[in-house]
Amino acid sequence: MSIKDKYSLTREQNVFLAKKMLIDSIYNTAKLEGCNLTFPQTQTIINGVSVGGIQMHDVEVVLNLRDAWKHVLGTIENELILDYICKVNSYVARNESLEWGVLRTGKVGISGTDYIPEIPKKEEVEKNIKEILNGRESITEKAIKLFLWSCRSQLFWDGNKRTSLIVANKLLISEGKGIIVIKEEHLEEFNKRLVEFYNTNEYEEIIKVLYDKCIYGIEIS
Repeated sequence: MSIKDKYSLTREQNVFLAKKMLIDSIYNTAKLEGCNLTFPQTQTIINGVSVGGIQMHDVEVVLNLRDAWKHVLGTIENELILDYICKVNSYVARNESLEWGVLRTGKVGISGTDYIPEIPKKEEVEKNIKEILNGRESITEKAIKLFLWSCRSQLFWDGNKRTSLIVANKLLISEGKGIIVIKEEHLEEFNKRLVEFYNTNEYEEIIKVLYDKCIYGIEIS
């Protein structure tokens, strides 16, 4: 399945879009992690105001996502390499895992699947990133594949989906191709396809879901 870019924006237009959709993006990414927060609660936490009755873990997820996005939007021109991805994870998984901002060094499992990802080796990870980024596909397809490959590889001890999604969006935004937001109404279908992808490493079905339902942009006349 070969997919075309849906949007063609300037980098400035795409950064504007990302900032406009920031709270929506963080809210839905937190939902991806099972956080029990409303949209207004998410907005309040992002603005630095405490909210009563919320689990500390959920607050940390939101604040870490906020800081990761702040870093990405402030460094959108930087080269997308492994060190950059590790830096994003250092924000996303801060205080949540054994280590953050470094490749994991032990085995992990993934809920809902028997698939066991290999322990990542730096040279192989760097090679895979380059192969995806240097491919002939559209930027949108590269971004989705980078997201999915990174999720399946489980590069880090924790925060893999969040890190992978923000990194994929860094690629889209820097090239003016929109933004991926997996909204709440598509979460069940996405999770089902993601488990299938973990088991099979077949991209086609989950790429279709992400491309058709989860990419947003600005229509410029």
